[in-house]
Amino acid sequence: MASENQSVRPKQGAALLGIGIATFWRWNKERPDFPKPRKLSPRCTVFDAAELIAWRDAQGKAAQQ
Repeated sequence: MASENQSVRPKQGAALLGIGIATFWRWNKERPDFPKPRKLSPRCTVFDAAELIAWRDAQGKAAQQ
């Protein structure tokens, strides 16, 4: 599992959120509040694990209200 100060690749991010990779990329494209990726190179994109966790937790709280 990713630590809070770690960058994760999209496949790891999808696993962290408990979704498939296609859903992960769709949410990245369609949801304006989804954490933004960081491009390390033209073929390497990472996401901040802490941002993904915070976003996931915020979605759970919003659903409870």
